[in-house]
Amino acid sequence: MSVVAEESGVCRLITKGALKQVLSVCTSARLDNADHALDEATLAQIQQRFSDWSGQGFRVLGVAEKVVAVKGPKEYAVSDESELSFLGFLLFFDPPKADAAQTIADLKNMGVQLRIITGDNTLVAKHTGCAVGLCVDNILTGAELQSMDDATAQKAIEAAWLYAEMDPGQKERIILALKKNQHVVGYMGDGINDAPALHAADVSISVNTAVDIAKEAADFVLMEKSLSVLKRGIELGRAAFTNTLKYIYITTSANFGNMFSMAGASLFMSFLPLLPKQILLINFMTDFPAMTIASDAVDPEAVAAPRRWDIKRLRNFMLIFGLISSAFDYITFGVLLLWFKSGEELFHSGWFVLSILTELMLLLVMRTQKPFFKSKPAPALLISTIGVAALTLLLPYLPVANILSISPIPPLILLALIGVAILYIITTEIAKHFFFRVKKEKRAVPNPPQIGAAGAI
Repeated sequence: MSVVAEESGVCRLITKGALKQVLSVCTSARLDNADHALDEATLAQIQQRFSDWSGQGFRVLGVAEKVVAVKGPKEYAVSDESELSFLGFLLFFDPPKADAAQTIADLKNMGVQLRIITGDNTLVAKHTGCAVGLCVDNILTGAELQSMDDATAQKAIEAAWLYAEMDPGQKERIILALKKNQHVVGYMGDGINDAPALHAADVSISVNTAVDIAKEAADFVLMEKSLSVLKRGIELGRAAFTNTLKYIYITTSANFGNMFSMAGASLFMSFLPLLPKQILLINFMTDFPAMTIASDAVDPEAVAAPRRWDIKRLRNFMLIFGLISSAFDYITFGVLLLWFKSGEELFHSGWFVLSILTELMLLLVMRTQKPFFKSKPAPALLISTIGVAALTLLLPYLPVANILSISPIPPLILLALIGVAILYIITTEIAKHFFFRVKKEKRAVPNPPQIGAAGAI
């Protein structure tokens, strides 16, 4: 960038910018208040100072000037930036945040890759990377990227971990290339030059001290002056995703199993397996514990690594555990109809109670990949589950039982139903063990990283 300043009738064009570009338009250097030819020895001395300061983490700009003729404000052009005299250096130092190194280490342990994209020169970028624990040798520069076609650039970008001397367009190109390589990319930036990359990223983050254009382009603006909030944000996001999957898995498998049982029972029974008001009440009562899943405790293993939505896995889960649920429904039908010769109202009572109990138990079992007794649920989930289970066992004996068309269940039948429920939980726990073990074995096969990040994530 150049400005023209007039002082005592003399106009000077003063230029500052990246040292290499400034030197390219200089023909002399100011030494001891006199201009000397910019020879090889002087250039080597300037370059040595630049390298020394850059290696210490300083951002180094060059400054040059020349006397120019007086013109109108709009008459100066790029062509005037020539035959300048080199004056010296401008040094800036922007140390990393105190918690940056620890945050980067924590993110790495969480399966998040971190890469640095900067407009600074390679020496400064490498020094900054080492300062935060990212000492790497595979560095890609803007000049190298500029000379590559898209296919070559995509491979080079994937292999590099530090990108230096990048202009805004090249920053955006890096983000798009990482996304093409099946990474989910987050980008953190606070300057005008970061705006294109912020727009291109899957998740864009800025800080409250950033320029307005960066904050407007960002999905999130950090209000705390600490990078540790990134780690906390990822943990909360993964916990929310895990709890969402819990609800979907449990609800789809339970509904699939119940509908399969209801449809099959209707083929050979002379009465409805459950009345509409009983079905509605089952859904209403089990919704209370289900709503608390959103705030349920999450196992550390569930948030230790990034996960993706897997519709095939959801389908398999629904089929396997839905059919297990349906199989135990048919066992219940046999117990009630063939063993105890139950009538319509007693059958309704028995299946009503068992349906709620098994869905509540399924909630506790399927909320974790570990044995359910080794994972402590959130207090709200545990209390609501126990409360609904107690109310379910009491309902057949309360005055409202007649309104619901259910009747008291004899102790022997109730004991048999509880036995069926316990056997169902044992079977589900065993099936869960094998289902998730197969998934873990598949994960053990080396794959390209699923989640990558540029900038601060």
